[in-house]
Parts: sequence; structure tokens; C-alpha cells
Amino acid sequence: MRKAELTISSKNYGAWALRGWLAAKLAGLEFTENVVSPDDPAMKAEMMLLSSSMLVPSLQHNKIKVWDTLAIGEYLNEIKPKAGLLPADPAARAHCRAICGEMHSGFSSLRTALPMNIKAHFSEFKIWSRAQSDIDRIVEIWKECLANYGGPYLFGEQVGMADAMYAPVVTRFLTYSVALDPVCAAYCQRIMALPAMQEWVAEAMKEPEEIDELDAEF
Repeated sequence: MRKAELTISSKNYGAWALRGWLAAKLAGLEFTENVVSPDDPAMKAEMMLLSSSMLVPSLQHNKIKVWDTLAIGEYLNEIKPKAGLLPADPAARAHCRAICGEMHSGFSSLRTALPMNIKAHFSEFKIWSRAQSDIDRIVEIWKECLANYGGPYLFGEQVGMADAMYAPVVTRFLTYSVALDPVCAAYCQRIMALPAMQEWVAEAMKEPEEIDELDAEF
């Protein structure tokens, strides 16, 4: 069996790259990284949301190519079921898919106003109302999941796909000093303490200070 290859982008700015990469790590999949340079014209077009090329993240495994983050998560759950990326209980699994889908397709104001930038820190960042509405909804999701499934992760004791989908939001909340209640603040600390997240952040810190023309997440 050939080792899988995961195509990703910047670890400092790449929210979707982080989601796919973290899901693969949590699944225990052995993979090599194919890092697409932000200077690549096709990559830059995707970064600026001018292209639907779906370059990142993209997983190749056993002659199968999967390039959408949710599809990658579902595929990983199929080939690594013991990793528990999705809950075993059908009702919890449906709930997990719903909040992953909400992250996948929603929160556009948050993405625009608070782009992922792990290396940066803004202590007095002004958050406009639409972005705050997205933050309020995310906090609601987290608190509901943590209360219903007992924590310490969104669907119980096992860190999984939902946590991977919301991990870039955790980094945003830290970058922009978003005020959180103790429950959500503790959840953010647990996510950042994951060995895989520490590995990602360490690599992000080694990247150049900025990427020209980068105004949006990718």
C-alpha cells in the first residue's frame, strides 16, 4: 500500500489546509505533505477566492483522490473507522455532520473579518456586528456539544472531525483576542494542546512574515 499524499498550503494562513491535515493526523493516516507555494499562480487565485481549483486540501490514497474537506473526513472515517472521527451513535453522528457542514458552508463574515493568521496577535481588535453574530453561533454550537456529550471535545472523549473543522476558528479566536466564556476558553486550550496542533503551529511560525495580496482565508 502506497503512503498517502496530502496537498496543503500555508500553515500560517491555510484554514482549509489545517482542517484536512488535522483530520488525517487524528485518523492516524501516514501521509507525506505536498506543499503548494502561495506564489504559484493557481494557488494565489484560490487564495483570493477567484478560482474553484480545489488545490488544497487534496488527499491521494490508493489511487483515489479526494479534494473536499468534508469528503476527506468521510473517506478517512471509512478507511480508519477505529479512529472515531465521526461518533458511533447515529444521532450524534448526524449532529456531527450537521455542525461540520455548517462550518463548511457558513460563517462568511467571520472568515472575511478575522482571517486565519497564527503568527499574528491583536489585543484590541474591533469585531463588527456580522462577524460577532458568527462568533455567537459558534460559541452556541460548542457549548451545546460540550454539554450534551460531556467533553472534553465536541463529541465526547474522542477528538474527531468536528474538532478538526473548528480548529482554525480556535486559532482565530486567539489571534484576535476574542472574549470567551470559561467553557469555550478551556475548549480552545485543549485544542491548541493537541500534539498535532502544536506541530502545525511550530511549522507555521517558520513561514515568511506575510504573503503578498493575501486578504482572505484559503
